[in-house]
Amino acid sequence: MNMTPTIFRRLSKRPFATIFLLVLCALGHIPHGLGATTADQVIDATRAFLEQAVEKYLSQARIDGRSEVEVNRLDPRLRLALCDAPLTTSLESPAQPLGRVTVRVQCVGSSPWTIFVPGQVRLYRQVVVASRPLPRLVLISATDVMLAERDVGQLPQGYFTDLQRTLGHKLARPVTADQVLAPSFLQQAEAVRKGERVMISARAGSTVVRVSGEALSDGAEGQQIRVRNQTSGRVVKARVIGPGQVQVDM
Repeated sequence: MNMTPTIFRRLSKRPFATIFLLVLCALGHIPHGLGATTADQVIDATRAFLEQAVEKYLSQARIDGRSEVEVNRLDPRLRLALCDAPLTTSLESPAQPLGRVTVRVQCVGSSPWTIFVPGQVRLYRQVVVASRPLPRLVLISATDVMLAERDVGQLPQGYFTDLQRTLGHKLARPVTADQVLAPSFLQQAEAVRKGERVMISARAGSTVVRVSGEALSDGAEGQQIRVRNQTSGRVVKARVIGPGQVQVDM
């Protein structure tokens, strides 16, 4: 039996505008003026989510800084079905709400939809920069560095927030004024120099023996170098434990 006439008669009893709206709701697209979730509403939800996510992240990580949230503009002609439930938001990428981010905005109501909204989160912190141009191999002093505000999301090589952590280190490369000092730019300064007299210590149980020696190479604290026992003339490997101090591991 052909039921088409019956269905048509039932629909024809409804006003045409109502039928048109039902069809559009089923498709998930509603023209302007008939009730819809607008691009501005999606952007507002995204911004509110990111601001809360950044605040939570900074609090949990105990990071001091100033943040700025920017959500990319969406096409103002975008029309999504009117959501009859609160919009849900989640961070799609990356794992932390810093730098370039993508937020998943969803409607889980009777006319569900999902949209991905790009944005940018900038985190400004006081980081260590060079106060003047510095050559390679210079030992960093208090007059060589200062703190300046930078967007740390733009510092993939890392950074320092404590001036003291850079003092006394040697630059592995030249830097310009106002350049951020990344950890890879620094290396430990030698605590022992080649040809320098050192004190060699060796521990066996509770007994510690100390003898005078000569360093046969430069060495930073924690590094192993070759030293000559000036009493016996024997060459051994020892670990630098401080300026002029090495230790033989027994």
